[in-house]
Amino acid sequence: MAYNLLKSKKGIIFGALNAQSIAWKVAQRAVEEGAEIVLSNAPIALRMGELNKLAEECNAPVIGADVTVNDDLVNLFTKTQEHFGGGVDFILHSIGMSVNVRKSIPYAENNYDFTHKGLDISALSLHRVLATAMKMDAINEWGSVVALTYIAAQRVFPDYNDMADNKAYLESIARNFGYQYGVKKHVRVNTVSQSPTRTTAGSGVKGFDGFINYAEKMSPLGNADADQCADYCVTLFSDLTKMVTMQNLFHDGGFSFTGVTPAVIEQMEK
Repeated sequence: MAYNLLKSKKGIIFGALNAQSIAWKVAQRAVEEGAEIVLSNAPIALRMGELNKLAEECNAPVIGADVTVNDDLVNLFTKTQEHFGGGVDFILHSIGMSVNVRKSIPYAENNYDFTHKGLDISALSLHRVLATAMKMDAINEWGSVVALTYIAAQRVFPDYNDMADNKAYLESIARNFGYQYGVKKHVRVNTVSQSPTRTTAGSGVKGFDGFINYAEKMSPLGNADADQCADYCVTLFSDLTKMVTMQNLFHDGGFSFTGVTPAVIEQMEK
């Protein structure tokens, strides 16, 4: 059901790869709610993914950008402003990658070149996006920026590896830029800490099925799926949440504040 929550709003969706992606679901839901969007991803992801299908469905242009390259982001915002005839009202940052995770390198043995690369893509990219947008005045007043994160930024999930560090830094950037952009132009910046979700990126984490099963048993409402996350993101893009900023918002069925459940105890006693 649509409510026209984003009628006349315009935005950029970073990170949609295929129909499993949360960013893919957010793009669909934003358009359903009346928004116009631009889709962006790294050139290699554009070659590997299925983004043209989503672009056709959403009647959205695809503008490639390597988020570790400032000139790419300047080009993205320039072309986006030309396309819309002005700035954007919302941005979704759904970007994350760890070479250490991909290569199954244990946390205590991380390759620091890989660590730097993952940090650049997964966290510093948000700083680059926001800094570039601010310099180019590319986000309209009372705009909204949402970045996706995970509770491993606060708690230890050993196989999540250095992605936990990346997410912790991402959340810090969101808080600090939330202040800067809020003072400058009433732009709000938040992170959404989502339940473990079966996406292409998430499935690359060792023991990911265990993550999902454990979270399901620990969450009073069960795990939140990608469609439900998209619904939540849309509310954060809307004018209904204009005074929410600098927050890490848990969207996890209650997992983040549950100590233990009978289902988990029962499993442990088997």
